[in-house]
Amino acid sequence: MLPADGALERKRLHAARLLDDRTRGVVMRWVTRARPKTDRIACPWLVRRFIDHDAEIVFVSPEDVVPSAAQDADARSFDAPGADYTHRGDLCTFEVLVEEFKLGGDPALKRLARIVHAADISDDLESDPLGPGLLAIGVGGLDVETDDHRLLERGSFVYDALYAWCQRQAAGEH
Repeated sequence: MLPADGALERKRLHAARLLDDRTRGVVMRWVTRARPKTDRIACPWLVRRFIDHDAEIVFVSPEDVVPSAAQDADARSFDAPGADYTHRGDLCTFEVLVEEFKLGGDPALKRLARIVHAADISDDLESDPLGPGLLAIGVGGLDVETDDHRLLERGSFVYDALYAWCQRQAAGEH
C-alpha cells in the first residue's frame, strides 16, 4: 500500500491522465459498488456533467470495485474502500471529486456538495436542511428500481433539478 502522500499523488496523476484521455477520445469506465444511492448517484452525475461527458459507469459487487478498475487502464474506481476516489477525511466522494477536478469555483456546485455530504455522512445528516430529503430519495430509489443503470438515469434528474435550484440560490433567487 502506498503511503498517504503517495496515494494522493497517484490520484492527482489519475485526474491529469483523465483530462489528457478526454482529448484523445478515450472512453473511461468509472467503477463503483452496485445498488447506488446518494454518493454513488451524485458522483456519476458529476462525472458526466463536469468531468467526463462520455463516461461509462460500471456497477459491480463491493469486493470487485478496486480489482476490476485495476485490470483496466481506462478505468477509475470510486466510492469504495481503496478506490481511486473515495471518502477522504471528512469529505464524501462527491466532495473529493469536486476538489480533485477543481470544480469548487462553482457556487451552485459547492452548495450541492453540502447537500450530498449531509445525505451521505450519517453523523452530518442534520448539517444541511436538504440532506434528509435527498437521503430519503436515495433510499426510496433502491426500493422502486432494481436496475442500477436505470436508477442512475432516474436519479440524474434529481441532481439536475437540485443543481438548478442551487444555481438559483447562488444567484440570490428564491
